[in-house]
Order: sequence, then C-alpha cells, then structure tokens
Amino acid sequence: MLISAASAQAHEFWISPESYQIAPDDPIRADIRVGQNLKGSAYAYIPKRFERFDLIVGDSVIPVEGRMGDRPAMVTIPPESGMAIVVHETTDTILTYTDWDKFLTFVTDKHFPDALEQHAARGLPETGFRESYRRFAKSLIAVGDGAGTDRPVGLETEIVALSNPYTDDMTNGLPVQVLYNGSPRQNAQVEVFDKAPDGKVTVTQIFTDPLGHATIPVARGHEYLLDAVILRSTGNDDFEAGPVWHSLWAALTFQVPGE
Repeated sequence: MLISAASAQAHEFWISPESYQIAPDDPIRADIRVGQNLKGSAYAYIPKRFERFDLIVGDSVIPVEGRMGDRPAMVTIPPESGMAIVVHETTDTILTYTDWDKFLTFVTDKHFPDALEQHAARGLPETGFRESYRRFAKSLIAVGDGAGTDRPVGLETEIVALSNPYTDDMTNGLPVQVLYNGSPRQNAQVEVFDKAPDGKVTVTQIFTDPLGHATIPVARGHEYLLDAVILRSTGNDDFEAGPVWHSLWAALTFQVPGE
C-alpha cells in the first residue's frame, strides 16, 4: 500500500474490543483502528493487509477468520475462559515524505534523537524519500475470570504485560517489557494513552530500563493503549530505488476493571 506521510505518521494502530471483559460463551468483537488519542476509523477485515491475526487463550492459537469487508474485523468465540490475547501483524505500507516537517515531527515525537544526523550523513534529501512501516498490535481481554498471563507471541517487536490487569493488584502500576526480536529494548520510549471513563485522554511517555522494563501507572475503569516504535535504516541510500527507512510499531491495549 502506498500513502502520503500527511495521512499516516503520528497515527496509532490498535485493537479496539467492544468489551474488555466478556462472559465465557460470548464472542470477542473487536475493531482494528487507526487514529489518534484512542479515536480513529475502524478498518475492515481484509486479509491482504495482514500477515497474522490470531486469538491466543491458554495453549490454543486460533486464526481469526472472517469475510472480506467485515466490520468489526474480529468476531470470534474463545475456546475457554482466561486471559485472551488478540494478535495482529500488518503487511508493510510505504509512505512518501513530501514535507520535511512531517519527518521532523515523527522522529521528535517518537524519540529518535540520532535520526536527523543519520539522514544527513547518508546523503538523503529532505523530501521525496520513502519509509516502509509495519504494525504489531496486541490486546488483552478477560474471558470469564480472566485468569492467566500475557506472554511473548513471536512478533518482531511487542509489548508484554508482566502482570494481569484484570486479576492482579494494580496499585503500583502495570509492569511491562518491550521486546525486539525477542530481546529487551533498553531506553525505549513507551507512549501511554490513558482514556478515563468520561472519555478524556491523557498522553505520557515512559522509558524502559536496561531489561526493557517499564511500569505504567494505571487507574480503575480506564482504558490504555501503549505504543513503542522502532526506526531503522533499510540499508538502501538510493531514495529513488526504494524506502530508506523502516519503522516497526508495537501496540498493546487493555483495560483496568472499575470498582
């Protein structure tokens, strides 16, 4: 897919369940959304746009099936109670930067302090260059009692919750770990989108420690989207030949139950 930078970057991608807590016999109904501040358009079920779309509960890994154009993109009955992990990996999308300020805003907001110097050192222009990107989204949903744990699911980059937001004490926050190729990401920025019951969204940034760990302050009844992005060179410095940058976007959504 080819798009312009103006319509793409700084927009998050996430899995948006209709409910984060469901009865054992109910289906998980979830949209795939792109937007900002937990507001965005729902994308349809289009297989050519994703590499992977799975539901994981216990030891079961179930491909999410649907018909072309379905909205919501996911309507799947879990095989058992417990912590359900929805996993979605997109295919690559390519965008073209026609405005240098768009790239400047992106690398500033997502905390890539060396990107501008690297861009210049590679002899790349300020406009007309391309970036490819891929999204890696997870969502945690409580089925029945919601017991269980999140875990690494084999994505190139992902955010793993180290406690269960539905069953564990969240007084001291939710510990998470950010991974890249299965290894911890040190000093990675985790952007936290916190949506209160009244719909107000606040955004904060937290950085991981040497083990890729960070603790996310949470509140009862709030919905959360966590975002961590990687930007790397494609190894191609000929901007006319193909993308010169590649970004990988990890996202995790969950909710902390109310009182």
